[in-house]
Amino acid sequence: MPKFVYDFTEGNKDLKDLLGGKGANLAEMTNLGLPVPPGFTITTDACRVYLEHGQEPPELRDQVSQYLDALEAKMGKKLGQPDGPLLVSVRSGAKFSMPGMMDTVLNIGLNDDSVRGLAAQADNERFAWDSYRRLIQMFGKTVLGVDGELFEHALDEAKSTKGTHNDLDLDADDLRGLVEAFKVIVEKEAGRAFPQDPREQMDLAIRAVFTSWNGERAKLYRRQERIPNDLGTAVNICSMVFGNLGMDSGTGVAFTRDPATGQTGVYGDYLQNAQGEDVVAGIRNTVPLQELEQIDESSYAELTAIMAKLEEHYRDLCDIEFTIERGKLWMLQTRIGKRTAAAAFRIAVQLVDEGRISPDEAVQRVNGAQLAQLMFPRFDENAKAEKIAKGMNASPGAASGKAVFDSYTAVKWSRSGEKVILIRRETNPDDLNGMIAAQGILTSRGGKTSHAAVVARGMGKTCVCGAETLDVDTKRRRMTAPNGVVVEEGDVISIDGTSGAVYIGEVPVVSSPVVEYFEGRLGADSPSADDLVRAVHRIMTWSDERRRLYVRANADTAEDAARARRFGAQGIGLCRTEHMFLGERRALVERLILAEDEAEREAALAELLPMQRDDFVAIFTAMGGLPVTVRLLDPPLHEFLPDITELSVRVAVAEARGETNEGDLRLLQAVHKMHEANPMLGLRGVRLGLVIPGLFIMQVRAIAEAAAQVAKAGGVARVEIMVPLVGAVQELEIIREEAQTVLDEVKSRTGADIRALIGTMIELPRAALTAGQIAEAAQFFSFGTNDLTQTTWGFSRDDVEGAFFSAYLDRGIFGVSPFETIDRDGVGKLVRIATEEGRRTRPELKLGVCGEHGGDPESVHFFNAVGLDYVSCSPFRVPVARLEAARAAIESGESDSR
Repeated sequence: MPKFVYDFTEGNKDLKDLLGGKGANLAEMTNLGLPVPPGFTITTDACRVYLEHGQEPPELRDQVSQYLDALEAKMGKKLGQPDGPLLVSVRSGAKFSMPGMMDTVLNIGLNDDSVRGLAAQADNERFAWDSYRRLIQMFGKTVLGVDGELFEHALDEAKSTKGTHNDLDLDADDLRGLVEAFKVIVEKEAGRAFPQDPREQMDLAIRAVFTSWNGERAKLYRRQERIPNDLGTAVNICSMVFGNLGMDSGTGVAFTRDPATGQTGVYGDYLQNAQGEDVVAGIRNTVPLQELEQIDESSYAELTAIMAKLEEHYRDLCDIEFTIERGKLWMLQTRIGKRTAAAAFRIAVQLVDEGRISPDEAVQRVNGAQLAQLMFPRFDENAKAEKIAKGMNASPGAASGKAVFDSYTAVKWSRSGEKVILIRRETNPDDLNGMIAAQGILTSRGGKTSHAAVVARGMGKTCVCGAETLDVDTKRRRMTAPNGVVVEEGDVISIDGTSGAVYIGEVPVVSSPVVEYFEGRLGADSPSADDLVRAVHRIMTWSDERRRLYVRANADTAEDAARARRFGAQGIGLCRTEHMFLGERRALVERLILAEDEAEREAALAELLPMQRDDFVAIFTAMGGLPVTVRLLDPPLHEFLPDITELSVRVAVAEARGETNEGDLRLLQAVHKMHEANPMLGLRGVRLGLVIPGLFIMQVRAIAEAAAQVAKAGGVARVEIMVPLVGAVQELEIIREEAQTVLDEVKSRTGADIRALIGTMIELPRAALTAGQIAEAAQFFSFGTNDLTQTTWGFSRDDVEGAFFSAYLDRGIFGVSPFETIDRDGVGKLVRIATEEGRRTRPELKLGVCGEHGGDPESVHFFNAVGLDYVSCSPFRVPVARLEAARAAIESGESDSR
């Protein structure tokens, strides 16, 4: 019989796949002897059965009864018994943390009878009725699907009647009345009474947690965080402990290091006389964790000792939830804490220095997405900006945008191209769409452990929380600052997630110190370099020692090439020669394409040759002997021809006026002749070189003469000539033979040692499938994954992303755009086939990738696994690729063999 339930004493932290992160860590803390309330976990296996078949596994009910009986025996009381009931929480817990995205119900077991027993047991009638109203509110919303706003309105009305804004001012009679009001809401909205049977409550709550795995906000969060959809969630049944028993009780969240900066110390929030959701929801402002020492010195000392023990045990920043019940500390959860990008790099290096982890582990503790965040601009400290408030620096970054006050507007405006800042009193999981769409999030309530802060840090979004001097009026769509400044919806504001400052208007930005480090303007040993720059330097040093993949850059000018080298590029993987023909040279290319005879064509080529040669001399010189892959001309022809519509209008207008322009007429005839319905699949790449005599020969000659000139000056030019859009080996054979003839002629004439390889770009499915044949004529392959994705999927990248990709992402057809991350099952399979077939023909075949996938972290891991030699990406993404190449090598157990 399959085992679907585990007691906390039976699991451990390595069983996250089965018990979820929360259940595995509750088990680990139990086994460490920490004060964890007894309980048990229903496995992710059970959830997957439920989601597949629409009902629980038949064995589950009996197994839950068995473990519930054991829990009741351990606690000495029965679930929901009238005189002193056992109450439990039912909480979700997936393998990967998904804060607030799935459902939780507290105080299961309370009903009209047991609420009185709880009051007598606790000698606190207010506490009992407060716990009961919380159960009905959470159960109604989570399990029965009642609109949560209805409960909030009833609660606000009760406080208004009492003449207060504070929940704590409601007494037992007020809360008893609120319970009755909540029960009426449930019966009216759900069509059934709130269940009085404690076991029915628990069973329905378990089912609701299973169902919440496929809730809209959970699916959206998984897409955002790239969490697989088939994992399912575990369910944790834990005996309740109460932080809302009075001022000697409370609840809090603690971090063993600051999740925003990475600094060591005691960080977190504490709230007296509260349950856990009050802290996470941010509906009441907390006090800093350090104040617990004055409130309850004994619990504070025990908590800090446990924090130290957990960090030593997990060897990482730990995020801890705890409750104090009348002076008794209970541990409700721990996990590896979400942190900002800056904190991730600092903590990784700190742990190496403390001897807790190795440099390899440190490299694994950070990632390319975090490094990219550190390279974003920051606000200019010297700019004149009006600060209107200050909150908590929950998630760093510099964000400006138009103020919006609800998630719907944030998404709507963002889709129209507007940059927005989402402003809320506090966020909740239903705000996730707006949080994703916004540049940053600002709340007037909550702390660094509130929903807004935790989710923003996980997404790398700028966030300022708890700016309590701001009066946020979501109904009137305005925010009022203490100095009287009123921010209406649509007004521009700026928020600084590093300092917590809020400004009116747009604040100018300056480059990040991390970018200054990569560009060589700020040395890691410089007195002005902070500990973050030094941490990045050490991580990158370890990364370069461990990676197998070389990292090159896509660069088309000497300036781009020099920048790429500063960022650590080991060559140019893609030099796009068509970019050299823009601007004033465009007219020459137009003359070449539209030439009516050989003499006209030769004249245009003769003018282009020295320009091309000078371009290549500058690039080869800038690269200082590093390899440079030059792609021969590969534009769709329409990019160099006059716009057919504009030209037709010009000719028609002239004819209407009785004017004749023979030049325009001839030009229009030529453009009509060469016009293509789908130019991306038309006369471009190798086809252009075969149809327009002399074009590729001119380019190869310019490359060869430039290499000879660099050699004569004492330099070295390592050139790789890449023929684009090859679909058949015969195409490449013709161009290679012509190119080799030119190379030999220039070598003979100049006496220069010209080192040139000739290869091709694999960007068509047929090229990938016939790679074994093509490798007979190619000395290297470079995968053009942008075009390979287009031609494999049948997508036009210029059109589809705006047309229907958002719908595909929303409906789960894509987890992420295939132009952003390599499609392993389709495009990736073609890359793998071409790699294997190509090397079978030519074992020494050099293999790389030059599409922007080369700088995408997840794609880099794939390219490393397939066995490519290098990746190439834009200069700015070179550091990201260097880091991810190292992480991929460490993950696969490879050694640096360079």
